[in-house]
Amino acid sequence: MYFKRRHFLQTLSSAMAAVQLPLWAQTTNTISPTEFAPKAGQWRTFDVTTRVDILKKTGTTRVWLPVPSLNTAWQKTLANSHSSNGNTRIHKDVFEGTLMLFSEFDATVDKPYVEITSRVVTQNRSWEQSEPFKSEHPNALKHFTRSTQLIPTDGIVKTTALQITQSAKTEVDKVRAIYDWVVLHAWREPKVKGCGEGDVQTMLESGNLGGKCADINALFVGLCRAVGIPARDVYGLRLAPSAFGYKELSGKPEKLQSAQHCRAEVYLNDKGWVAMDPADVAKVMRQETPEWLRSPEHAVVNPVYKGLFGGWEGNWMGFNTAHDLALPQFSRKRISFLMYPIAEDDEGRMNSYSPDDFQYRITSKEINS
Repeated sequence: MYFKRRHFLQTLSSAMAAVQLPLWAQTTNTISPTEFAPKAGQWRTFDVTTRVDILKKTGTTRVWLPVPSLNTAWQKTLANSHSSNGNTRIHKDVFEGTLMLFSEFDATVDKPYVEITSRVVTQNRSWEQSEPFKSEHPNALKHFTRSTQLIPTDGIVKTTALQITQSAKTEVDKVRAIYDWVVLHAWREPKVKGCGEGDVQTMLESGNLGGKCADINALFVGLCRAVGIPARDVYGLRLAPSAFGYKELSGKPEKLQSAQHCRAEVYLNDKGWVAMDPADVAKVMRQETPEWLRSPEHAVVNPVYKGLFGGWEGNWMGFNTAHDLALPQFSRKRISFLMYPIAEDDEGRMNSYSPDDFQYRITSKEINS
């Protein structure tokens, strides 16, 4: 399972030679994306609104909405405002520090609804222009090397991580080897519901490394943690089109119900938290063109493959970094992550991925000052 980087690049070059550009990329009047180079420095302001309407219910109904909880060198929350015809409050998880809007409606409430608008500012991130270094307390870093229910760090996860990194001499070499391994071995599977579940052990034991962002980036995070490198998923939402022309790395501001996207970060001792996103490399490979581009060295894929090692674009906001999260008054003990609106009534949890009676709408509006 382990491969050296030189061999990896040779493999990519061979694969690229066998790939033909799709028809649209050969057409002279069609410009294909060939650049992806986010540079930090320019802040963008967005108002992000989520509205939930419960059309059918049985008994007491509860709704939990993710609220942007990150205040970092690349994202800050300026304000939150909400309205509802139920009992509503902002709740903060003590263990993770994650914010959520919790609304409860008794059986007498007609047409329950809840709406929240968050004003956030975001900016690009890049390896060359890393954020001002801020060292983390060892206890905080230990939190991001722990095992979770879906991301264990022993067994097959540890064995695989050690094989991948056996020749790596530095922590950056280890992260690079894991990133390359995930890009080469995992793939985007469009049929997976939502963003996936991120069950790393099952993925490795089954050999089925197909999934979506919460699967592929969880695999990256788990492998990093298994060799002692602090890593975490960052659960969030695409807000606007990509400035670099990639449709699969874009959000439609008027309709963001399916724009949820999980990213990843690793902590390096001389840089602090650094952006990573092998899942978006997989998405561009599989879905950016009509043809599945199987090589990261392809002209359309390569800028993203390079740029997402250490960077990401600021047309996205993060909600939180929480795994195995407890929700107040939820019928189940924990959820794997909070990135989608969640609702339940006396008959159980409603479907966050393809809701019928549980309807929600998410929009964003960029504020130009």
